[in-house]
Amino acid sequence: MNSHTQQQILNAFRGATRSEIKKVTFPLDFDDVDFDRREFYAWRDRKMPRRAYLVVEHDGELVSLILNRAEAKPSRRAMCAWCRDVELTEEAVLYTVRRGGSNGRRGDTLGVLICADLNCSANVRKRPPAFHKGTDLAAIRQEQIAGLSQRVNTFVAEVLSTED
Repeated sequence: MNSHTQQQILNAFRGATRSEIKKVTFPLDFDDVDFDRREFYAWRDRKMPRRAYLVVEHDGELVSLILNRAEAKPSRRAMCAWCRDVELTEEAVLYTVRRGGSNGRRGDTLGVLICADLNCSANVRKRPPAFHKGTDLAAIRQEQIAGLSQRVNTFVAEVLSTED
C-alpha cells in the first residue's frame, strides 16, 4: 500500500456523513506507519472505542470506511475472515460498515468477523505453523498476503456495490 496523508484518507471516505468524518481521530503514531508492509490500513478510534476505520487502495483509488464494532462478542471463538490466522492473540469480532449509496442512507450495513485489533497485515506475515517445515515458507507467506488482499478487496467491493 502506498503512503497517504491524513487529508487524503479523510477525502476518501465513502458512506460517511461530514459530521462523522470530522470526528475521525488518527492514531498518535500515524506518522510512523509503514504502509509498505500493509495491504490495508486500519485503526480503532481512541475517543470512540467501538469505532474503527479502514483505508484500502481499491480499483486504483483510495477508499476509507467507518467500521462499527458490535457490542456483543461472539459466543464461541471465531476465526478472522480476512487473515484466517488460527493462532490469534485477540479474538475476532463483528464489525459492520454502512453500504454505499441510497441503501446505506436507509441503514443497510454489511458485517464481517475480523481481528479485534485489526492487525491482519502483521498476522499473515507471521511464520507459518510448524507443520509447514520442509516447504517454501516464503511462498506460503506470499500466498497468505495475496489471500488477505483479495478478501479485503472483495469486502470493499461488496460495500461499494450499491453506490448510486
